[in-house]
Amino acid sequence: MPVPTLTGIHTETVVTPRIRTRLLSCGAANGVPVLFLHGNASSATYWEATMLALPTGFRALAPDQRAYGDADPAAKIDATRGMADLSDDAAALLDHLGITQAHIVGHSLGGSVIWQMLMDHPTRFLTATLVCPGSPYGYGGTKDLDGTPCYDDFAGSGGGVVNAVFAGRMKDGDRSSDNPQSSPRIVMNQFYWKPPFVPPREEDLLSSLLSAHVGAEDYPGDFVASPNWPNVAPGTSGPSNGLSPKYNRHVERLYTISPKPSVLWVRGSHDQIISDTSLFDIGTLGALGVVPGYPGAAIYPSQPMVGQTRAVLEKYTAAGGQYQEVVIDETGHTPYIEKPDEFNRAFHAFIGG
Repeated sequence: MPVPTLTGIHTETVVTPRIRTRLLSCGAANGVPVLFLHGNASSATYWEATMLALPTGFRALAPDQRAYGDADPAAKIDATRGMADLSDDAAALLDHLGITQAHIVGHSLGGSVIWQMLMDHPTRFLTATLVCPGSPYGYGGTKDLDGTPCYDDFAGSGGGVVNAVFAGRMKDGDRSSDNPQSSPRIVMNQFYWKPPFVPPREEDLLSSLLSAHVGAEDYPGDFVASPNWPNVAPGTSGPSNGLSPKYNRHVERLYTISPKPSVLWVRGSHDQIISDTSLFDIGTLGALGVVPGYPGAAIYPSQPMVGQTRAVLEKYTAAGGQYQEVVIDETGHTPYIEKPDEFNRAFHAFIGG
């Protein structure tokens, strides 16, 4: 089902050498380009209000990324490349549009794409804005600020730890509110933002969530059995596996890139998806007794996601880059939707400077 767009947003289908997908845009064609990359279980729809709020002189662009929305369903993610398929897609889109450099913004999974894109395509950035990004070391399965894996096979990360019932309800287009653990609507309103906030475009944003491609090769992806708790390890397909630290082991490359774009890191004060005690992290769930057989915090603590990001950005600064961290109070995982005025003040000042 097509997701309606806000007035002022232009929709088109673009075909690059890598992928066919939907592209949302607004602003003058000769404006300074700002490329927006959406997060997991969503689509470009999430960025529309932020795009329309850009000051005069900017051109906003937001594609549906591979495995989401109206992107070609035949274009799969090779998770063994980490986020490189999505990073290369973004670079190919800029090439297709004749854009040499852009301000590039990524939310959640989109932030993980930016880590990869900084390493692979640093010259394409005017600036980099990371909104509640996944850790540079990947999502799940690591236990300290250096990204040390809990197990050699990275058990506890990847497609096998995603709630299969939730994924099934996504595939079925379930818009109900009958199950607090697996109804997409409840998960969205509980974790995408800080309750009791409910966005005015709840139905459109839910449609965007439900537009994710679901399956063993898509979301959440495949997995393999492991002798290590919780007895599943990453597979090779789909975004959840692409986010696994198994395939994100070259963070040190960030410190040697040239040029080093300035980084704005924005996060919500009450984010329950990206935090040092994330409720989506298997270590946190084990400690809470949700997943049986927990081996204890000495072996499998919660991943310090925020701490890892800060530690990496401090090393990035020591190597010649620069960053600023902005925490938006009383918001969850999507502060640009929850408190748009506060987000836009910081964001506009950053890209304007």
